[in-house]
Amino acid sequence: MKAQLISFVVVVFLATQSAFSQQPVMQNYRPLGKARVNIFEAPKSDTIAFNGIHVRLGGAFTQQFQALDHSNQYTTDNANNDSPDEDLYLVGVRNGFNNAVANFNIDVQLADGVRLELITYLSSLHHRETYVKGGFIQFDKLPFINSSAVDNLMNYMTIKIGHMEINYGDGHFRRTDNGNAITNPFVGNYIMDAFDTEIGAEVYFQNSGFIGMVGVTEGEIKGSTKGTNQNSGAAVYGKAGFDKQLNQDLRLRVTGSIYNTEDAVNSNYLYSGDRTGTRYENMVQPMAAQSFRAGRYNPDFKNKITSIMINPFVKYQGLEFFGMYETSAGYKGTDDSKERRVNQMAGELIYRFMDNESFYLGSRYNRVFGELETQDLDAYIERYQISAGWFLTPNILAKLEYVNQKYVDFTAGTLLDNAKFNGVVFEAVVGF
Repeated sequence: MKAQLISFVVVVFLATQSAFSQQPVMQNYRPLGKARVNIFEAPKSDTIAFNGIHVRLGGAFTQQFQALDHSNQYTTDNANNDSPDEDLYLVGVRNGFNNAVANFNIDVQLADGVRLELITYLSSLHHRETYVKGGFIQFDKLPFINSSAVDNLMNYMTIKIGHMEINYGDGHFRRTDNGNAITNPFVGNYIMDAFDTEIGAEVYFQNSGFIGMVGVTEGEIKGSTKGTNQNSGAAVYGKAGFDKQLNQDLRLRVTGSIYNTEDAVNSNYLYSGDRTGTRYENMVQPMAAQSFRAGRYNPDFKNKITSIMINPFVKYQGLEFFGMYETSAGYKGTDDSKERRVNQMAGELIYRFMDNESFYLGSRYNRVFGELETQDLDAYIERYQISAGWFLTPNILAKLEYVNQKYVDFTAGTLLDNAKFNGVVFEAVVGF
């Protein structure tokens, strides 16, 4: 195994160094390597001059080695049970490599202040075949309008249109997106993973550290003309906050976000929009069938949902804190009497050190609690993560994480009754 990991890192190093040296620069762009860490929205201020249409090809991929174990009220050893219930007994697991996953990025500078981005998943846990995540066109200037008043307005505004990752909360900027894992100090994402791709538009205002954004989408993970006149289908969301480097040592960012849809036509996917899969494969999964979202929690709100997320971020020299508090209420189906509320909180403390912050140590606490099963029964899921990372180059990252997750107060006699998993995961990441 050691020889395989060394060979993998050497090949990746040579490939990425060659590709990275030939990449063109882009305007108002979030890079894919180490430079992407702690960049949230695409930067508005840009000193890159437009010198014609050009295309940037990028990629991101990862490989994990998983050494995790799980248990619940029952047992994974079925030797003394001739006919275990396949819905209650956990699937057997062993240490081993997860399937490698990869993204392919195409960025095109179409005009001065106009950029196109397209992301394709080359391979993922859930889909081994290639398929498109989504894409958008971004306007930081509107040169084709030929208006000085519009030009002045666009000094502070950005417009994004497409089938794209929506900007609800700040957690999605730090999460792992299939092969793109370089911004995540840990291996796993949050338990309640707010991530979705929807068709619509977002309008931003940024000035002197203040941020405002309003977005409107169809409220679905894919386009559809099905439905009735009674279904509005639209989702409206927004963000407001402040993000500024206050001095050489201190950066402060605080944002609040809201997402609302009153009547989704088919089903809302705010907490199940990731089609790529978990980093904790097969954890707390039944023998009968395994989910590609193992280790996560989906409140399964279908038609109506209102979610609010608050995110503070503070970085002082090499020490940074990122926090999350989220509350979400929704309906499973069209029966208004079945509204439930679920909450999430998370806190991360990261210390980056050595030259150019090439090494880091991190810890994260994540808890999801509330009406996780029914209106009358409260339960919670709790996770601790400890990680260490090393940027071998600006485009190669190695991570090691210990994770411990448990399920508390779930209904007796069910799969999650007294369930838990723990262990370590190693991950090698490339982004360029």
